[in-house]
Amino acid sequence: MQHVIIPKSTLDFLKKLSIHNNREWFAQHIDEYLHAQENVVKFVDQLIVLMNYHDRIETPSGKKSLYRIYNDVRFAKDKSPYNPRFAGYLRRSKPWLRGGYYWWIKPGASQVSCGFAYPSPEDLKRIRLDIRDNEETWNKLLHLRSIKTNFGVMQGARVRTTPKGFDKDHPAIELLRYKQFWFSRSFSDDEVLSTNFLKEVNKTFKSIRPFFDYMSQVLSTNLNGEPVTITAKKNWN
Repeated sequence: MQHVIIPKSTLDFLKKLSIHNNREWFAQHIDEYLHAQENVVKFVDQLIVLMNYHDRIETPSGKKSLYRIYNDVRFAKDKSPYNPRFAGYLRRSKPWLRGGYYWWIKPGASQVSCGFAYPSPEDLKRIRLDIRDNEETWNKLLHLRSIKTNFGVMQGARVRTTPKGFDKDHPAIELLRYKQFWFSRSFSDDEVLSTNFLKEVNKTFKSIRPFFDYMSQVLSTNLNGEPVTITAKKNWN
């Protein structure tokens, strides 16, 4: 494994950008930005290599993973032109491998996340039907030591009332209210800058695999466990 780290200069640049969040300053420090971006791209390049030992990642490179640093200010109250963070998405091999991995490098707010942020209506219904019928399996998955250690509890938005078509008195009603299935782990700046960060991020993402494997099985079968035809979708979770 290559020894790839996030250098302190990368976080320093992001700190300065958060203070001087204007186009004139950014233009004057474009070389510093490109150098910081290159550091992050190299880090994610190596992360993809490591993750492909235990998963199949379609995202071909750190550069392709990267989100734009420019803010879309058209409908935002905050008109700051830049988002002072480096962040991105790692896509699993679709359509059979479901779920996605996300990462953020931001001073004081770095984190990695994974899961299902915006499942389609049909996927959400299929997930809820499985929760209804397999509450015990879900409880075991969400209480796996590896998941609890790395992520704590599952997060995500929930509906306030009972989802349509489900029993408000079902024992798993709190799980049935979820409409996102999300796991996050925060990292301090010291952890981001450590030589162990790459290994720790890879280990954290790997720990979610039992949940992803189960969800992939659920979303590719019907209630009888029979394979279903999966059509192409614009945004896979």
